[in-house]
Amino acid sequence: MADLYADEQFPLKTTQHLRTIAHDVVTAQEAGKANQGIPDDEVLAFANSQQRAVLTLNRRDFIRLHNQGAEHAGIVVCKDDADKVALGDRIHQTIQAEVPLTGKLIRVVKGS
Repeated sequence: MADLYADEQFPLKTTQHLRTIAHDVVTAQEAGKANQGIPDDEVLAFANSQQRAVLTLNRRDFIRLHNQGAEHAGIVVCKDDADKVALGDRIHQTIQAEVPLTGKLIRVVKGS
């Protein structure tokens, strides 16, 4: 399964669900990186240093970083969903087809 880093705004319920299906997910809060206003490029660099793909709802900024050629262990950009468990299931299904995640931009959309 994937090693993931959930950024500060990523839904905790989705993170918890991903853990139940064997993904190794560390949150920004657990890493001591919450409430610090850390720029997105530094979030990506931290995740990369931990060899973890970033999980984020911040599609625009992380797609931009990917397109600028930033080195990363993977970026998983998600469209938010009120059903946080269903979001976790879609993430799981989508990333399974993409392993290894290194250097990839993976889009998880509603209804995919």
